[in-house]
Amino acid sequence: MASIKDVARLAGVSTSTVSRVLGHPETVSEELRTRVQQTIAELGYRPNLAARRLRQQRASVIGLIVADIRNPFFTDISRAVEDVAYAHGLRVILCNSDEDPAKERAYLELMADEQASGIILAPTAEYVRAADRTPGAAALDLPLVLVDRAPTPSRTDCVLLDNTGAARQLTQHLVDQGWRHIALLAGAHSSTGRERRAGYEQVMQEQGLAPRVETAPPSVAAGEQALRRLLAQAPRLDAVLATNGLLLLGAQQALLAAGLESPRDVALAGFDNNDWTALQRPAVTVIAQPTYEIGRSAAELLLQRMQTPERSTRRIVLPGELLIRGSTTRPLAAA
Repeated sequence: MASIKDVARLAGVSTSTVSRVLGHPETVSEELRTRVQQTIAELGYRPNLAARRLRQQRASVIGLIVADIRNPFFTDISRAVEDVAYAHGLRVILCNSDEDPAKERAYLELMADEQASGIILAPTAEYVRAADRTPGAAALDLPLVLVDRAPTPSRTDCVLLDNTGAARQLTQHLVDQGWRHIALLAGAHSSTGRERRAGYEQVMQEQGLAPRVETAPPSVAAGEQALRRLLAQAPRLDAVLATNGLLLLGAQQALLAAGLESPRDVALAGFDNNDWTALQRPAVTVIAQPTYEIGRSAAELLLQRMQTPERSTRRIVLPGELLIRGSTTRPLAAA
């Protein structure tokens, strides 16, 4: 008796594609659907009805893989994905990769084994460096949408922030306020950090100012240590820009530990409109990322990809919003 593996082998597709043809044919292109159906007829394959019902239940699931759900950036994205999924009768399996490529691959394979309908992935830096060549969701024949980071160019649907433009806007604001010795705390090894660094360096070069960049892993402790190094090495430092919310919080803690105030001693600005930035006195100037919109757009893109697998790839780039607050406003007497 023929098995699903026999069908997949003869049709030249994965077993998950055969399963989707049987359970959710609308998620498979017409060409693949026809090829699989012809192979099923040729082999006389008859799926077990109980197993088929189980596959159909699993097909109502999408996977969401993020770096760390404790990061407020991913919390908002996850909420939006769940809202859209629930409205369409889908459930969400949430996984944390911890920026570990091995964990990421394991979770991608788990989604394939569970026959999920698709995946929304906040990829690791290694995934992005591999430029879609990594054994990821595409190799597992699953619809995929990337958020936060993506290779350039990318063969995969993605939803991103205009990182370079946002960093330019934030750096220009600091320059307009009269700050001249502006340092950047940038995420190490991430495409997001590189794009934001590029925006910062562009403005510094245009203004004839010397850039000062300190890279660090995306954590509060790393941000605090990085700013302490900068304060020791650059005594004339008068402003700091952090490329993510974790580094920004670490920088704030370093300033407090050094007995420095913003903006009197060192102006402070960064990315991510986390609650604490508005509660500080003075409040911290930030680029607010449209995190809920990123998640909503990603979920809708995934639904479109599931329904029309052969459609062209889409890349959605959303703007950030500059929220000017007291941490960067130069005192009038010093202007």
